[in-house]
Amino acid sequence: MISLTKAAAEQIRQSAKQSHMEGLPLRLAAKRTVDGSLNYAMGFADEEHDGDMTYSSEGVEIVVSPLSADLLKDTTLDYVQLDNGEFHFIFCNPSDPNYRPANA
Repeated sequence: MISLTKAAAEQIRQSAKQSHMEGLPLRLAAKRTVDGSLNYAMGFADEEHDGDMTYSSEGVEIVVSPLSADLLKDTTLDYVQLDNGEFHFIFCNPSDPNYRPANA
């Protein structure tokens, strides 16, 4: 299961509206790098592909390719303010070797 926080969902809806992509699902992707860490990508999906998996969280439809689905299992996408004051999406993914739970 892939989930969004309320903050991430709100920012995704705002981005969709600003870029005239309302009604399109959010595509999430992940790829393992040579060192074992994960690279992430996201964008609005203007086409569907065979085998895509579909999720819904906080009112946002999410699509993921079968290749990314295992890497994104149990991931939560959040939208947070970093120490420098900038806001960013972050992937909280227990399958990522760089992931550190907030309470750890």
